[in-house]
Amino acid sequence: EGGYYSGGGGGGYVQGGSPYSAGGSPGGGSRRTDTSQSIRPFTIAQLTKATQAHTDAEWMLDDAVIGHVTTVGQVIRVQKQATNSVYDLHDGTGHIEVRHWNETTNEEDDIKWGGIQENQNVRVVGSLKTFGSKRYVNATQIRVAEDPHEVFFHILECVTSTLIADRGPPVTGQQPVKSDGQSVPGSSTSAYQSHSAQPVSHDEYAHLPKLQRDIVHFMLKQENSEEGVHVASIARSIGGGDAQKISDALDGLMDDGIVFSTIDDSHFSVSR
Repeated sequence: EGGYYSGGGGGGYVQGGSPYSAGGSPGGGSRRTDTSQSIRPFTIAQLTKATQAHTDAEWMLDDAVIGHVTTVGQVIRVQKQATNSVYDLHDGTGHIEVRHWNETTNEEDDIKWGGIQENQNVRVVGSLKTFGSKRYVNATQIRVAEDPHEVFFHILECVTSTLIADRGPPVTGQQPVKSDGQSVPGSSTSAYQSHSAQPVSHDEYAHLPKLQRDIVHFMLKQENSEEGVHVASIARSIGGGDAQKISDALDGLMDDGIVFSTIDDSHFSVSR
């Protein structure tokens, strides 16, 4: 079975599917908008900086909800125990414990997890947990990163993911060019530029609750693209820090046919 980038090249944030999640065509598919269902790459330093309001709350980093995580690092120590195995993982930015719990017979468990040895580079997929006051990654998958380039790829992927969460997806299309081939003065050269369009009046949405109206207005001001607008970009722009309210507002807009999901369940566009 395929895992996160398993089997050699390509793949995405979920097993055996598209680069982000199992979203369908515009207007169809699941109504799930919870980012806890997605997998995001992190360095260990980022994982150690994540915060949690209380033991049952979502993990957060820079006002973005953390769902499932993936990281790459070197196994410094392996400790086998009766109920679980503990791996001490380092990546140059920090270290963290990774645990997996034995849920099968010893023989089956050895087949799935027994190949991990000390000093190997591995990719881990799982979720952040705490036991007592100690933070660890509860692993659902650990595999050896046989390709040395995967370490560098993961670092670049962490940078890209952080920029997208902070500023939204890259702007599509090319920079405007004048007839003489020179760039238009004042146009941005950053693929991750912050959007600063002036507010536009959209009276057709005046009947909506304020949060839904703010979401629609924000989405309409973004660069038109097939990908739509990522929910993390919406949450960061709208503010308030309540991911559940943003999720519920998007669900209501989808029910009313005002917005629809695009490439996956985390990207949305306004029906026009």
